[in-house]
Amino acid sequence: QCTYLEIEQAERTHAVVLSRPAWLWGAEMGANEHGVCVGNEGVWTREPVGEDEALLGMDLVRLGLERGGSAREALEVITALLERYGQGGSCKEEPVPFVYHNTFLLADRTEAWVLETAGRYWAAQRIRGERALVLLGGRGALPPPLSLTPLPAFAEGSRNISNQLSIGREITAEHAGLRQRARSQGWWSGDGEFSFAEVFSLTHQPARMEAAKARYHAGKELLRQHAGHITAETFMAILRDKASGICVDSEGFRTAGSMVSVLPRDPALPCIHFFTATPDPSRSVFKPFVFVDGLKPAPQVRSPTFRDDPAKQIPRFQSTVDRRHELYRRHQAALELMERDQERGQQLLQTLRDLEKQGLEGMNALLGGTVAPSLEELADLFFDCVEAEMKFYT
Repeated sequence: QCTYLEIEQAERTHAVVLSRPAWLWGAEMGANEHGVCVGNEGVWTREPVGEDEALLGMDLVRLGLERGGSAREALEVITALLERYGQGGSCKEEPVPFVYHNTFLLADRTEAWVLETAGRYWAAQRIRGERALVLLGGRGALPPPLSLTPLPAFAEGSRNISNQLSIGREITAEHAGLRQRARSQGWWSGDGEFSFAEVFSLTHQPARMEAAKARYHAGKELLRQHAGHITAETFMAILRDKASGICVDSEGFRTAGSMVSVLPRDPALPCIHFFTATPDPSRSVFKPFVFVDGLKPAPQVRSPTFRDDPAKQIPRFQSTVDRRHELYRRHQAALELMERDQERGQQLLQTLRDLEKQGLEGMNALLGGTVAPSLEELADLFFDCVEAEMKFYT
């Protein structure tokens, strides 16, 4: 059972960690036990968006992670389900529908893909690299995520996306009927090279797309400036950049959650995923998560469930509920303190940065082989980091 649609079950699924809007089944971004990372964002194209309930792009993120043992497999899962079931339905927990199509970034230890869609049609671009790191920042709440800025790999530079089609002529794989669709609609004559972005982008973009263009170019420039010496800390700084529009906390928009993943090529080393689990990364803590057996649950970052959930009643979204988890509540209270008392707020922020630095140093030592934590310590890692953060808020 996905957000709106029930689909056939897979024989087996992989363990996943998800950053998701609490009202729906899917996720904006996440990772699985095999080091596959996927994130999505909204896009508007020449293909009409449909309010009929189908799979959300966020459902496809989770399905790709649960059923794909590599980035390529996850892409195949997503495109097959997209072609079979389509995408559609409101992506916003409000009575007035908010509908969009989706772009995705998928990465594993050895390669990455950009996947962009227009209705049931799609195009994908493969990105190779010697080492993969991914940064994802979702803007949520009102409206749902409008910014994910991922960087998949070092060796061939960087790749970022931001609410617009970005795959031009560098298409690695595509929907079998993609070009015929473009010709039948009069969007492409069939002459010359085929550019997915040029052919399927709207002639007149919505106003919100102008901000997306600015974010895209700013993100590309920030990545270019750090080319050759990018670290997980670099990614965190980019996700916190307010001047570029990548990090937003104003006018009803908020960067709702952020994720940075380090995916070593050496399979003997663990993949490490850092999550804020709270909004506005400029005032949040990135906390490390590693897949091991016996993981300790972190109920502090699980949103509550509701017996009569307005997202599941027909008609939907006729009432509201408070979906904040415990860490989110304490984080918000701390933000209010930081705004009321600038001096104490800066002290708290510095304390949080020190906590984050400890986590980063510990994970760098783990990857460098200078420390070897026990499986029990790794199983408790994320829980312990969340608990430490909550104590500072208290």
